[in-house]
Amino acid sequence: MLAVAICDDEILDSCNLAGIIKDILDDMQVTCTIKQFQQGQDLLNAIENFDIIFLDILMCDINGMKTAQILRKKQFDKIIVFVSSSREYVMEAFEVEAFHYLTKPVDRIKLENTIKRALLKLEHTTEEFIIINKERQNKKIRLTDIYYFEIRGRIISVHSKNGTFDYYGQISALEHDLRDKGFFRCHKSFVVNLKYADTYNHKEVTLDNGEKIMIAQRRYDAFCREILEYMKKIGGSI
Repeated sequence: MLAVAICDDEILDSCNLAGIIKDILDDMQVTCTIKQFQQGQDLLNAIENFDIIFLDILMCDINGMKTAQILRKKQFDKIIVFVSSSREYVMEAFEVEAFHYLTKPVDRIKLENTIKRALLKLEHTTEEFIIINKERQNKKIRLTDIYYFEIRGRIISVHSKNGTFDYYGQISALEHDLRDKGFFRCHKSFVVNLKYADTYNHKEVTLDNGEKIMIAQRRYDAFCREILEYMKKIGGSI
């Protein structure tokens, strides 16, 4: 499902744009969610993983250009489309790698062409990741970079190629988010990325980085089935 955000402090403009985007995506048979924000800070505080952000520039709190700069610093690498009543900031848009720059009132045909091109780009660049919130900061971590999750009560530690990051979360929500993504909860305290499983026995799995993760006895048979299915999926054998 395509996740779209619109950030514009002009409510009428925002609602009109949301309606047109919904019509275009419905015609293309693309399911979507569209969330509207009236302030740049509200968008920055959102924890959702958006694919496309339509961003007004002239806003009261944090202007759209500054919002885009902060988004890029937060490692948001998806599509940003500026929508503005002024063409004054076109050159600055290049500095934040804006995908396109539309002027108000938005032309439906130009918007449709922009969305079509954006979808094509997303098809080639989509990668899965999670967003964790720690100390009022959102951090994006690619699933492919994660070795395993360690659960200690309400604290979840993400062990990744780029270090270990702790955050407060629920294991049930984590398992739901990781479903069918190559992860398996091999122990009450560990969810392991099957991509990095090197060797394993009834007691533990050794990862490519040398770390050993415990396997609960009652989960061993299910672990064997899951890793077999995973290897089949990626074209390997076991």
